[in-house]
Amino acid sequence: MRRRDRFIKRSFDLGVSSAGLLLLWPLIAAGWIVASIETRSNGFFLQERVGRGGKRFKVLKLKTMKPMDKIDTTVTTAHDARITRSGRFLRKSKIDELPQLWNVLTGDMSLVGPRPDVPGFADRLEGEDRIVLSVRPGITGPATIKYKNEEDILAQQKDPERYNREVIWPDKVRINKAYIRNWRFFEDMKIILQTIKGG
Repeated sequence: MRRRDRFIKRSFDLGVSSAGLLLLWPLIAAGWIVASIETRSNGFFLQERVGRGGKRFKVLKLKTMKPMDKIDTTVTTAHDARITRSGRFLRKSKIDELPQLWNVLTGDMSLVGPRPDVPGFADRLEGEDRIVLSVRPGITGPATIKYKNEEDILAQQKDPERYNREVIWPDKVRINKAYIRNWRFFEDMKIILQTIKGG
């Protein structure tokens, strides 16, 4: 991306994330209270993700899952027993993602871009695929929209982790590479509107 494009994108991120946090903090606070009560812990969830340049940061979300013995995978399906009752609503409505506006404000993320993944995926990209790490990861993006029902897709697989690793992840990389190479401000606007409408 050219310097001017990076400036436009970052300026937009700062304006929208600031306004979003000011307007949506009551909804975030309500979600935090519900998540705290149901999980009997802090309703905010912090998880290490891989960001721009391979730098790791803590993504902030509302807690929608509870720990369970013998389940330690980072791949989540629609039938995952760890998802709480309120968590199903928070995930479906995407309210659990709203705290990431703070990550956007602090510069770890962008409103639109490749989703930040856990260590073991993005940080292992090689060759031209590493272009995915040249931009800030996003709350939403073209791959996010295509796989808005990813948990349902994974629930139908005999081996969800393998399917994610061999099918979904490579396709996301392909989509994100095309997004970065052909970035346009109005394309970001289109993606945000599609996300709000539910894809």
